[in-house]
Amino acid sequence: MKILRHVYQLLAEQIRSKLNKVQFVIYVAILTGLISGLIAVLLKKIVHYLQRWIEEIPAPPTYLIFPAIGLLLTAYLTNRFFNGAFDRGIGMVLKAIAQKSSFIPLSHTYLHLITSSITVGLGGSVGLESPIVATGSAIGSNIGRINVLSYRDRSLMIACGAAAGIAAVFNAPIAGVIFAIEVLMIETGVSYFIPLIISAVIGALCSKIILDETVLFNFVLTQKFNYHFIPFYMVLGVLCGLAAVYYARSFKSCEKRIHQWKINSYVKAAMGGLMLLILCYTLPPLFGEGYESIKQVATGEIAQTTRRSYIFRYAGETWTLIIYAISVVLLKPIAAAITIGSGGNGGNFAPSLFVGSFLGFSFSRLVNTTNLVQIPEGNFSLAAMAGVLGGVMYCPLTAIFLIAEITNGYELFIPLMIVSSIAYTIAKHFEPYSMETKQLAAKGEIFTHKKEQNILSTILLREMIDDTYMNISINHTAGDMLKILHQSPKTVFAIHDDEGLFAGIMELNDIKKLVLREDIQVDASIASIVKHPPEIIYYKDTMTEVMKKFDNTHNWHLPVLNAENKFLGFISKSKLFDRYRQSLSENSDLYADV
Repeated sequence: MKILRHVYQLLAEQIRSKLNKVQFVIYVAILTGLISGLIAVLLKKIVHYLQRWIEEIPAPPTYLIFPAIGLLLTAYLTNRFFNGAFDRGIGMVLKAIAQKSSFIPLSHTYLHLITSSITVGLGGSVGLESPIVATGSAIGSNIGRINVLSYRDRSLMIACGAAAGIAAVFNAPIAGVIFAIEVLMIETGVSYFIPLIISAVIGALCSKIILDETVLFNFVLTQKFNYHFIPFYMVLGVLCGLAAVYYARSFKSCEKRIHQWKINSYVKAAMGGLMLLILCYTLPPLFGEGYESIKQVATGEIAQTTRRSYIFRYAGETWTLIIYAISVVLLKPIAAAITIGSGGNGGNFAPSLFVGSFLGFSFSRLVNTTNLVQIPEGNFSLAAMAGVLGGVMYCPLTAIFLIAEITNGYELFIPLMIVSSIAYTIAKHFEPYSMETKQLAAKGEIFTHKKEQNILSTILLREMIDDTYMNISINHTAGDMLKILHQSPKTVFAIHDDEGLFAGIMELNDIKKLVLREDIQVDASIASIVKHPPEIIYYKDTMTEVMKKFDNTHNWHLPVLNAENKFLGFISKSKLFDRYRQSLSENSDLYADV
């Protein structure tokens, strides 16, 4: 492996010497898009063939045991090869960008491929998109590292890998680009679009060339957009927003409860499999990703999704079918939470599309039962898919372009925009951050849309501490301070008590008042001029909190203490500002250095 890496790096250096910086970045983006696209296609084919194999099993109830088998196998692989746990999904990628200089461990290039293919392929009620994003991002990060790219360009390669993965899964290159910009690259320049577009196009071509049409997720619209139905689309947008909030809260609540079970991981996986068996026995569409059920709902064949159900097998065309669809909407986030909480690997991208399709059908069928107006159930299902996806994942633009691309046209563009924007606005009102990033954003561990906080989060507190300041005992005298002033150029000093704990500070002007008095007594204690600083910085503080303390006090130096209240050093406001300006300059345009 090391030999191959060395040989490639020698080749890369030859290529770099013949290209300018932008051209080399584009070359790396091509490589990232190709590998990420091929991996995404491989993952999609594995899951497709596993599910086809399960469907061909003659005894109908037998397939229900496979989710448990998938969870147990995933738990075994996680314990055996990945130390019992690993970071999952989009949150892992965002944290790597903000906190780890866009370095993602090499193991992430294959562990999501293995674990998610088993979880989803054997019927886990989650989607492949988040594992594909994680895998593509890891590929981009590691290719960037091998090619010795800067932090900024490694971050771009992470986005390129994710864009190629999404583009390959859906054959939707525009949605892949928009997803990368909307979710991963919070701040970006126009010049970054070119590498992203190239990677996404290559990923989509991998899908187009290799995957069969039956594997790809697409539709053909049977009814055109009618502007008379706009009020109904607006109501649907509100319902999608509320459904997205319900999805996020019910998923996190259920997942948290399962995580709190203090039991063996294999027992937890088995219990999760048993719960999925019960849910899928009641509502068969909850089995697996659910894309086949989504197609049936959007094309007016929802009755086909009930054929394996022993409760709703004879559902009629009206109220029983509506109750069935609403039940699916309410229980899908629970099924997804059980899958992931029990040790499976997957994401909420596909489940949110799934919930949207059944919600759109429920609403449109309910309206149609009034016989006052007949609205197209397929179109409303597709619009609701965009609404719930945008509200759950906080990516309304991705949702709009994704549905537009998989329907092979932009006939529904206006209703998609209406539903998705309303749903996103409502979800954002209740929750400032998406469910996958909420905890990380609260801890300041990922970038948000607040540029100042993003830059501050890249600055490490330990790098800002100046530990060359003297820490003086409170028992020192004025005579001692005269000697110290001759030795130290500092204008502020930290004072500790007899136990070595921080007692306060002394500034140069205070010392002068003591030692320059006409009646100075060299044995006089300095305790009288020790004062408490206007603010104290603790080692656990975030840089945002540090900046607030400087703004509130207008001081240029503040002491830093550890958890035991011992002095570590001072932070200078001027040094912090210099580092801030340096970080700001690093976010320049891709073409700035050409």
